[in-house]
Amino acid sequence: MGAILVRGLKQGINVTWTLSKVIFPITLLISLLQFTPVLPWLINLVRPLMGLFGLSGEAAVPLVLGNSLNLYAAIGALVSFEFTVKEVFIMAVMLSFSHNLFVESSVAIKVGLRWPIVIGVRLLLASLSAIIIQLSWSGGQEVAQYGFVPTNANAPEGIVEIGLEAITKASTSIIQLMMIVIPLMIIMQFFRDLGWMSKISQAFSPFTKILGIKPNASMTLVAGLSIGLAFGAGVMVQAVKEDGVAKKDMYLSFIFLVACHAVIEDTLIFIPLGIPVWPLLIIRLVTAICLTACIAFFWRQSEYKERKESIRYEN
Repeated sequence: MGAILVRGLKQGINVTWTLSKVIFPITLLISLLQFTPVLPWLINLVRPLMGLFGLSGEAAVPLVLGNSLNLYAAIGALVSFEFTVKEVFIMAVMLSFSHNLFVESSVAIKVGLRWPIVIGVRLLLASLSAIIIQLSWSGGQEVAQYGFVPTNANAPEGIVEIGLEAITKASTSIIQLMMIVIPLMIIMQFFRDLGWMSKISQAFSPFTKILGIKPNASMTLVAGLSIGLAFGAGVMVQAVKEDGVAKKDMYLSFIFLVACHAVIEDTLIFIPLGIPVWPLLIIRLVTAICLTACIAFFWRQSEYKERKESIRYEN
């Protein structure tokens, strides 16, 4: 039992170190950029596009902050403006698909995925969902009434304060990563050595079969759904090494999690905005299932054609 604990602890430390080399510098950089003209420039750049999604120009502020920083920054900016319920719901759906792009996409690259795929899929889902909601929903024209939302602390002033806050945010993200990944790696090591991993995979096999993913990737899906894309990547790193998860299943799992991850936290966080959160959750789940199943289908068709051509060439 002690040997299993030690192996899990070592794996947790190794995975934390691997991911922290990506998360710390990216978080530090983005935290510094919010006090420079870069983010205002991005906001002005995307402001003309807001009309395509049925949003006012001010919506560019929470959307840019959410995609460059996180959902909390987006909500802090969102409640500073007067939006309709429909606008708030559209932004909530967009941000649920596309947020914290720089950190989470950098982690995806570390896992072995290509960043254009990760960023492209997330932005495409956010844009299409906004357009569909804009065209299909005629209600929600009343002004949104926000519930209790914590106010941000005073902004730091001066280079020293800004630098300290950026370092604090980056360090906090690593501590959070360590507190989640290390216990998770220990638990997974126990699951593997005690034979529980195969039972979990069998239990989730009907669901993974729908997605076109092999059952040995089930723990990656569970972790991503519960703790998020960046932290779930730690499980994916280890799953590729320990559980023999194939590159195809890794891609499909990540595509699913790109559309639907951290479903509890990312859904509950929008409750203070006064929007219906159940439709938000359903939209994410249905989109993730349909998107992954479709990509898996076309992937199988492509593999089938390649095998046929290979056999024909050999004959």
